[in-house]
Amino acid sequence: MLLDFFIAAVIGYLLGSIPFGLLLTKLAGKGDIRDIGSGNIGATNVLRTGNKWLAIATLLLDAGKAALAVFIISTIFANLGYTLRISIFAGLFALIGHLFPIWLKFKGGKGVATYIGFLLAINPIVGMIFCAMWLFFAYALRFSSLAALAAVAATPYLSFMFSGLELAIGTLIMSALIFFKHIDNIKRLGAGTEPKIGDDK
Repeated sequence: MLLDFFIAAVIGYLLGSIPFGLLLTKLAGKGDIRDIGSGNIGATNVLRTGNKWLAIATLLLDAGKAALAVFIISTIFANLGYTLRISIFAGLFALIGHLFPIWLKFKGGKGVATYIGFLLAINPIVGMIFCAMWLFFAYALRFSSLAALAAVAATPYLSFMFSGLELAIGTLIMSALIFFKHIDNIKRLGAGTEPKIGDDK
């Protein structure tokens, strides 16, 4: 069993660590995304290049790599007593790979898109509720980071309701990691300096 979980961790991490935002912006001739805006490699910062299609592609690919990790591991270890558990484990390491990619000296993105991809793959109901909550709070509050954090905070409870304890524990760990990566955003929200959706910044 330990070998199975090690395989899941390696596959999840390697997929999650692919820096699609960085790769796409370089291929498109936009330079190094780490020198633009917040310096983040995620879709929100890619949008600051002025190319919404690059941002959409980054969002989909960052989500897709976690979903692919879950699909691969759930297929390899199908019909086992711990299939759900090991699939969650693969998703966790896909998120860790995105947040802390070895190729970029462990300085990665903030993980929201990767989290969405994982949720949609592991439990579509939880994933769709997450997306609906993010859209609602983003429209109502106009803070992308606050909308994401609100949805992230609710996810462990939603996971427990619609899946059970294993997914609730997994998403609790993942949510904590995402909150950790959003510390600067939380500080700016408290100080009133966090840019709103649509601001030139």
